[in-house]
Amino acid sequence: MGIFSFFTKEKKEVLDKGLSKTKESVFGKIARAIVGKTEIDDEVLDNLEEILITSDVGVETTLKIVERVQARAARDKYMGTAELNALLKEEIAALLMENNTEDNGSFDFPTTPGQPYVIMVVGVNGVGKTTTIGKLAHQFKKAGKKVYLGAADTFRAAAVEQLVEWGHRADVPVIKQGMGSDPASVAYDTLSSAVANGADVVIIDTAGRLHNKVGLMNELTKIKNVMKKILPDAPNDVLLVLDGSTGQNAFEQAKQFTKATEVSSLAITKLDGTAKGGVVIGISDQFKIPVKYIGLGEGIDHLQIFNRAEFVDSLFG
Repeated sequence: MGIFSFFTKEKKEVLDKGLSKTKESVFGKIARAIVGKTEIDDEVLDNLEEILITSDVGVETTLKIVERVQARAARDKYMGTAELNALLKEEIAALLMENNTEDNGSFDFPTTPGQPYVIMVVGVNGVGKTTTIGKLAHQFKKAGKKVYLGAADTFRAAAVEQLVEWGHRADVPVIKQGMGSDPASVAYDTLSSAVANGADVVIIDTAGRLHNKVGLMNELTKIKNVMKKILPDAPNDVLLVLDGSTGQNAFEQAKQFTKATEVSSLAITKLDGTAKGGVVIGISDQFKIPVKYIGLGEGIDHLQIFNRAEFVDSLFG
């Protein structure tokens, strides 16, 4: 059994703690909104809509949830406000189950000799991109994988230094060049070295800027094309890192990056320091891209594989 093939008590505690601010905010508001109410009427639904939108679930996703709650309340005539939390939990869990085909993401998976699994990581500066890469490297290493990191964010000297520091912490090699070097060249060198040394996983950091979508698209496309010269299937995953504490800004970043490149999975960070955890629900619903990882604290072990059932359970438990 893989080291992360079951949800441990320790992981559940980290998840519960990480979502506590969102839980307290959302359910505190709901409790106040239904004081003195005995049924789920239009006023309760209007209040619920406002609460979800202000919790950064997003307008479109909020309307879906409220419509589902309204339909259930109309169908089950006996249902009152006492059942509202349970009803919300069921409908949000169902929505998340519909949006992604499966809970995916693992730190311990089968690998093929000479063909490392390549993850290209994208995202704007400040979202926790490099930190997420370091934590991923740690978790993969902990699961027995041989990991290589590529410092292809050559636009910022601090980005290379930060990745090197995380490489030391995770005890994995980092391939780098000088500041201003061609990012595609760094990616090429990283994959070459990784293949030659029998790596299982390669994680490529990329420039965290979005001021020019055309330039970003060209740069990411060039990195992909260069990597394919060594591994035709690379990258296996394009992981977009978003800062959950920014709420609606995370939606906008997801929109811009999905236009600039083919994003195949998401990591949503900094959920422990915010009451905006609802953004996970909205982004999952609106972009139909699997949320693979969530960040729940500063610790090196505080990056978790996103499990929809456990997420909803912690939010409503």
